Amino acid sequence: MKGIILAGGTATRLFPSTLVVSKQLLPIYDKPLIYYPLSILMLAEIRDILLISTENDVPLYQKLLGDGSQLGIHIEYKVQKEPRGLAEAFIIGEDFIGDDSVCLVLGDNVFYGAMLSGILQSAKNSIANGGATIFGYYMKNASDFGVVEFDENRKVISIEEKPKKPKSHYIVPGLYFYDNKVIEYAKSVEPSARGELEISSVNNEYLKRNTLHVTLMGRGVSWFDTGTPKGLYRASGFVKTMQELQGFYVSCIEEIAWRRGYIDKQQLRNLGQNLIKSQYGMYLLSLVNENRDELSDT
Repeated sequence: MKGIILAGGTATRLFPSTLVVSKQLLPIYDKPLIYYPLSILMLAEIRDILLISTENDVPLYQKLLGDGSQLGIHIEYKVQKEPRGLAEAFIIGEDFIGDDSVCLVLGDNVFYGAMLSGILQSAKNSIANGGATIFGYYMKNASDFGVVEFDENRKVISIEEKPKKPKSHYIVPGLYFYDNKVIEYAKSVEPSARGELEISSVNNEYLKRNTLHVTLMGRGVSWFDTGTPKGLYRASGFVKTMQELQGFYVSCIEEIAWRRGYIDKQQLRNLGQNLIKSQYGMYLLSLVNENRDELSDT
């Protein structure tokens, strides 16, 4: 399976903070926002990754992440010339995806939970024979997101993008698993009234074919949309609290690479030494020096 991180857009809701920098390069507490979706792909054991961003921002991501080899993964980059909707990611990434299945995660989404790795692996396995798996997350105010409607048997009836009158409280966060047909479906999507290739149109294509699966994220998983200043603040506060309470870092990509066996202890030590003047670097070295072999999922 291939992975795509979509980190484009203009982030106008965060102006003036994002006038000169991509929002996915802004910090969520102690690390760039882009680390959080990247960690999701790594936890799903997806190591071949395409990062899509703007022409101005791609060089910054390349400077930050390189080709991913320091983490035991492979990262490529492509430009989205203008924000034309989430479904365009599969058109831009067609050659990268090839004949493979693909997981798309939005660059401004933060997920955390003790059961997250298991949820990701189940979603990945669920499309082994085709189809798509998306997620449902309970929100009191669902009108700003794609909304999933269920019948009394929890079967999906419809998916609607940013409805004025939501038919349920379950929204679709920015994490999607698809078989290879997603490229074909994305190419057939007509621009919406907003002029975008909506991801809901792709999901509805799978729904029409009865190949769409929806997994509900329960209370054990936290999700943050960081598209507003309030969202950034809430996510940063959550990460700060969890790290101080548990002692483990959230979405630490170097730790995930080490625990997954993508890099060895010496490589982890080298990464920590490069950041030795920061608390983050000291944390990486503590994993090596204290032989902290406790399980840490995210």
